[in-house]
Amino acid sequence: MFFCLLYIPLPVSSHFLLFLSNISKGFFFREMKSACQIIVFVLFFPFTMNSILVLSGSSESNFSYILSCGASGDETDADGRKWTPDTKFLASSDNSEIVTALYQDPSLPSTVPYMNARIFTSTTSYKFSVSPKTRLWLRLYFYPSTYNNLDPSKGCFYVVANGFTLLKNFSASITAKALTQAYIAREFSLTPVESGDLNVTITPSTEQSGSYAFINGIEVIPMPDIFQQPAALVGYSDQSVDVQSSSLQTMYRLNVGGQSIAPNNDSGLARTWYDDSPYLFGAAIGVTSEAGKNVRIQYSKDVTEDIAPLNVYSTARTMGPDPKVNQNYNLTWVFQIDINFTYVVRLHFCEYQLTKINQRVFDIFVNNQTAQSGADVIGWAGSRGMPVYKDYAAYVTDQSGDDEIWVALHPTVSMKPEYYDAILNGLEIFKVNDTNANLAGPNPVPSEMLVEAEAAEKKFSSSGSKFGSLVGGVAGGLAGCALAVAIAIFVHTKKNNVGGIHAKSGNWLPLYSHSNTTSKSTISGKSNASSHLSSLAAGLCRHFSLWEIKHGTKNFNESKVIGVGGFGKVYKGTIDGGTEVAIKRSNPSSEQGVHEFQTEIEMLSKLRHRHLVSLIGFCEEDGEMILVYDYMANGTLREHLYKSNKPPLSWKQRLEICIGAARGLHYLHTGARYTIIHRDVKTTNILLDENWVAKVSDFGLSKTGPNLNEGHVSTMVKGSFGYLDPEYFRRQQLTEKSDVYSFGVVLFEVLCARPALNANLPKERVSLADWALHCQRKGTLHEIIDPHLTGKINPECLKKFAETAEKCLSEHGIDRPSMGDVLWNLEFSLQLEENPGRVVVAENKANDAYATHTALLGIEEEMANKEVDDLNKNAVFSELVNPEAR
Repeated sequence: MFFCLLYIPLPVSSHFLLFLSNISKGFFFREMKSACQIIVFVLFFPFTMNSILVLSGSSESNFSYILSCGASGDETDADGRKWTPDTKFLASSDNSEIVTALYQDPSLPSTVPYMNARIFTSTTSYKFSVSPKTRLWLRLYFYPSTYNNLDPSKGCFYVVANGFTLLKNFSASITAKALTQAYIAREFSLTPVESGDLNVTITPSTEQSGSYAFINGIEVIPMPDIFQQPAALVGYSDQSVDVQSSSLQTMYRLNVGGQSIAPNNDSGLARTWYDDSPYLFGAAIGVTSEAGKNVRIQYSKDVTEDIAPLNVYSTARTMGPDPKVNQNYNLTWVFQIDINFTYVVRLHFCEYQLTKINQRVFDIFVNNQTAQSGADVIGWAGSRGMPVYKDYAAYVTDQSGDDEIWVALHPTVSMKPEYYDAILNGLEIFKVNDTNANLAGPNPVPSEMLVEAEAAEKKFSSSGSKFGSLVGGVAGGLAGCALAVAIAIFVHTKKNNVGGIHAKSGNWLPLYSHSNTTSKSTISGKSNASSHLSSLAAGLCRHFSLWEIKHGTKNFNESKVIGVGGFGKVYKGTIDGGTEVAIKRSNPSSEQGVHEFQTEIEMLSKLRHRHLVSLIGFCEEDGEMILVYDYMANGTLREHLYKSNKPPLSWKQRLEICIGAARGLHYLHTGARYTIIHRDVKTTNILLDENWVAKVSDFGLSKTGPNLNEGHVSTMVKGSFGYLDPEYFRRQQLTEKSDVYSFGVVLFEVLCARPALNANLPKERVSLADWALHCQRKGTLHEIIDPHLTGKINPECLKKFAETAEKCLSEHGIDRPSMGDVLWNLEFSLQLEENPGRVVVAENKANDAYATHTALLGIEEEMANKEVDDLNKNAVFSELVNPEAR
């Protein structure tokens, strides 16, 4: 099997991995998040090889190739590794040209092999003699700089290795911009070569005229056979994936609960294992630990150092010491991937704390499906300190709702173990080739802000900047104008979280950067996130000191926690001598924290409405990002519908709550200065005050106009599973009708009192939206409504309510009603419920009434909007209980 790595350079890149020494050094690519768009994509990273040696004792081969493409002689990189010219491995050098990059990005770890390249204008192959039936790592390096005045955007090409497509219409320039990286490395593991020859073919793309191909470096390294067992296919008890006969792409390689492991510490295999914290979902991130000196970790015949180094098995992440807390959350990681591929998830375990079976037993979930019930590491391994690993496979399609893989652990309560806990030591994810021998995914799409930055930079350049031509089309260029620099700084601030986290952009969940250090910039003792708040937003909100926050929460005492969400934990606290508030504190490893913090303050500081939450203030000291809201006495709508012991709401209460939420959304769409699209409408984001007044919350994902109807938000759609507008998902174009779709799911959720997604139900019933529409069209909707409502809803009211929800869930946004229409229909449904004997008015009279209602609503909202300084004391925080996926 071979591994292929690709590197792509870009000026906005930064702290990259250290190159290693030793020929066998493995690699792992990492994704980064582009600061502007809550979504950025897969990136891979380097490893270094120092000599032409066998990677492992398990391999009988003694060859390896480390080539600097376009070099005239032997060269040595910054790590002392020797690179040789590629000429003698080319099938023909007549249709290629040797070039040198015009610009050296500061983030390049070495001039070798990046500054030299070979350009191809037609199909060319490299041929390597390798040992038959030997797995290989094939690593390719790319630095998309300017070569001989060629347009970097024309560098689009295919890469095929022994019949397997590794890259398809690959644009190094576009990928670099989307990932804010200067270079990219990708690693592919191909099935063993039978003939003894490895052929790597590079072909310029035919999709656009003038395309060319280029490459900076190639490595061919033998590797041990680490895929000897089939992987169980999740969701199919009798099926598995034959990994050994498949070609793979390494997507992630993580040292769970520990620090990054450099390639030279990987038992001669030169893999890089990264910190897992950037991929943890939510504020409940568990606790980390390390094996004590009295515990000896030792390999077995089934698990050797080829599988993972001892450092992986000597650290772990567990859920924590509180069994009650552990039973109410999952320890979850989220990874961005390409759709329509099968993925192998390899989990590494080593129990070094406990000694007996049934002490720590847990369930393993992959993409919300049970991969393993009752996992007991001691039971698998036989004793403490003995590593084991398990492989699970999952197929991710474009019908699954998102291009992500979720891995979650939860205590197996039914087994009544001694400790309600779970453990994980390491994690790897590999993409499996499809039936067409393809491993290539699409190019990521540059985020909206990067596109704007590039446009601004070009505009500045055209006005006479001396640096415009130097920076070219690269967003955030180092010598550009103040605007471009400011945007670049904005991008980098999002990188400076723990482990170098980046915000999402494009169609990959970002990996973090090369650096394993944390770099926090502060201004006047405040986190740099705060420096991006507008003066108006900061002026309209109270700025709490960290001392006030700590005092009000008893120093963030766990007993004060009343909920967790994607942003972090929510505490019940007090301010000003006794006023109850909800305090939402960012999780330091949250990948969405800075963006949500900014957006929530920017939005809520300018909005006031009876049915929107009101923000009291914020705190931004010592790297903290904290939001303060009024305490919401009755919590979220969801906790009053199911999965709680609270008494069920009456139908009238539910209708009034839906009407209140619709009023809030209608105001966002039409009453504010610009159209505001919430983008995460769900029952956990509809909150209830002590009078049961509904308020829409959580504006961390919201987007504002004025040109949203024409603009793409991102290729990586944001929202929550089960509520996502399918049209938005397909077209990646956000409109207010996406909120209408999500609200339609909420309406059926209110009626049926069941989750938007329930993986425990038969396949056709998993999605509430699909199942409710099916029943509505068959006339059997009454069979799935909440039993507490049976016989308690006026038939005409139920008919009108169900029709409204059905229209909200129309496949195409143009067929969905506006939120104003939804609001009108819900109020009419309430009239039908309160006046069951009343004759329905004629349609024209209803329209007249609607017009009058809309005019009055506009006056009401205009008055509400003027009450900027009158903070609503019934507002609250967002995502109190069991938030869905982001």
